[in-house]
Amino acid sequence: MQTVSISHIQIDDHGVAWVIDANTKVIEVALSHLAHGFSPEEIHFQFPHLSMGQIHAALMHYWDNQAAYDEEIGQQAAEAERLASANDDSPGRQRLRRMVRP
Repeated sequence: MQTVSISHIQIDDHGVAWVIDANTKVIEVALSHLAHGFSPEEIHFQFPHLSMGQIHAALMHYWDNQAAYDEEIGQQAAEAERLASANDDSPGRQRLRRMVRP
């Protein structure tokens, strides 16, 4: 039996996984599935520049490294929440509130 390895994923110098020749991070594909419940076919509709093989490879890379990705996603969500609450009373938000409220 012969083992065949086809990889559509590369890891850059910062440890970020990318779909090769697509300028798309693996985490973007994974989040489309996790956050929106998109199937590979629906992900292909959202990312038409990716082949089905690239999409499946990205999802496989996510599932093979799920704990690390889930931790990163949690950290990013916490940072987004922190930044949003830190800017809750910014001058821009105050102007927007005045525009919405009579």
